[in-house]
Amino acid sequence: MVSAVVLAAGASTRFGSPKQHVLLPRVLLALGTSAVGDVVVVAGAHALEIDARIVNCDDWERGPGASLRCGLHALSEDAEAAVIVLADGPRLDPRAVDRLIDAWRSGAGDRLAASYDGRTRSHPVLLARSAWAEIPDEGARSLRVSLISCEDLTAPGDVDTREGLRAGDGES
Repeated sequence: MVSAVVLAAGASTRFGSPKQHVLLPRVLLALGTSAVGDVVVVAGAHALEIDARIVNCDDWERGPGASLRCGLHALSEDAEAAVIVLADGPRLDPRAVDRLIDAWRSGAGDRLAASYDGRTRSHPVLLARSAWAEIPDEGARSLRVSLISCEDLTAPGDVDTREGLRAGDGES
């Protein structure tokens, strides 16, 4: 089984309020139409009241790696791999999630990341269980990954400010 870990523990200081409350429902909706078998949302700075399994990470301030480790630890023993997504990527395409899962099942590697331009890593990221012990505090971004082409899909975005949200859920 492949599970999903949604990183939603940050303080949202640039956004000005808990952006997870605004953006997370769209991410969860996308995951609900993907091939993942289980979803865990990692909370930290802000309490979350959502219809999903939540794990609170007391060490969230140490960095995204601490949050990711909390989420991975909460997964079932049946989870062979985890797809990691960000709560502030509201345009997550479930086809990107499924493409990474299919690539992993086809032997593309134990650490995969979507690429929307053919050379830059983005989200989602897939980590096989064998890679879970390697997560440093800076998170999976420091791990070497194989890129999976998602150039025909829309990138999930990365909303950091309210202006970024108004600008179409893109990077800001």
